[in-house]
Amino acid sequence: MDQTLGIRAHVHKAAQRPVRFFPSRAAITTTVVHVNAALAAAAALVAVSFALSTLDRWLRRRRPHELAWTASLGLFALGAAALWWAETRGWSLASFRLFYLCGAVLNVPWLALGTVYLLAGKSTGDTVRWWLVLFSGLSTGIVLFAPTRTGVTGKDLPTGKEVFGVAPRVLAAAGSGIAALVIIAGALWSVYRLVRHRQPSRAGVRRLTPSPGHLVTGNLLIAAGTLVLSASGTLAGRLGKDTAFAVTLLIGIAILFVGFLVASTTPRPSVVGLRQRAA
Repeated sequence: MDQTLGIRAHVHKAAQRPVRFFPSRAAITTTVVHVNAALAAAAALVAVSFALSTLDRWLRRRRPHELAWTASLGLFALGAAALWWAETRGWSLASFRLFYLCGAVLNVPWLALGTVYLLAGKSTGDTVRWWLVLFSGLSTGIVLFAPTRTGVTGKDLPTGKEVFGVAPRVLAAAGSGIAALVIIAGALWSVYRLVRHRQPSRAGVRRLTPSPGHLVTGNLLIAAGTLVLSASGTLAGRLGKDTAFAVTLLIGIAILFVGFLVASTTPRPSVVGLRQRAA
């Protein structure tokens, strides 16, 4: 009898305990970290594969804008790899410096160099390239050796304002801001010239791709990819800083690569055109 009463009391206490229908906060945090790491790893792998593709195209055709895009995608891959490492092992000062240099300072300027080559020609592009090499060397030295305000630890993505002083943040603002403006302005300018029935590239510049429509569409896609990459701050309030950056990085790189392919595609001549040439 006493044993039966004890069992009933135990069952009654168990029934009074609150039932968890949702996972705990710790479980949710662990899941989010794993998702962020997977997204960052996917972005790094996609960037590497795209960089190898554009490198192969440059080796076969030696078009300078494809080499600039290869450098940009390589920087995207390094930034994504640093993000993946931090999401897996936790942030450190070394991983944040690499992430900040490749993902916030240098990648968009080299992307913009491809637009300059496409629209302004090789001569102007070569001049911009040398200035960009100088900017890249200066930025590398400053970001890698600049003093920091605080240590970098934990799984949460820190901001440049929390870690660095003025100089690295000015380089990030100048590099990403001016370069993004060049890309977007170049896309709009090429659309305007095509609507006016002119060549999208500057007058007197030999076009690096034979299709004006492909050039305009490719530039628009590159501009769209740049806007997606800059949208991480907008999504951070809904997804969190790490998830927002990983998502926009993966989607933005995919859009950029489609833009690269479209802008560099040489349309096949039609059968009528071949017959006309043969005649």
